[in-house]
Amino acid sequence: MSFRRTVTQDVEVSGHRFTEGEKVVMFFNSANRDERQFADPFSFDITRSPNAHFGYGGGGPHFCLGANLARRELRAIFTQLLRNLPGLEVTDEPDYLDSAFINGIKHLSVRVR
Repeated sequence: MSFRRTVTQDVEVSGHRFTEGEKVVMFFNSANRDERQFADPFSFDITRSPNAHFGYGGGGPHFCLGANLARRELRAIFTQLLRNLPGLEVTDEPDYLDSAFINGIKHLSVRVR
């Protein structure tokens, strides 16, 4: 959800001056709400086009090398889980992780019918 880096040399970006040694943070979810890129950036619009967002890795040099393996593993896990427990249903709201680094579900209550 975020990247923190240390500035290695003095630089100016979009009118803001950064000095060597300064800590900077980029929040991926903020990029998805950029008024310069999206007409209505704070509304969920599945038909938004073009939609060059960062929600699924965004590509580039920092794209997670394990992303494709993780997708494949999750697909295998859920395929088997749903095949063996077809009556599985969510019974309560998810309990989300309290983290500024990872977005995810900590606990999810389910039952099998």
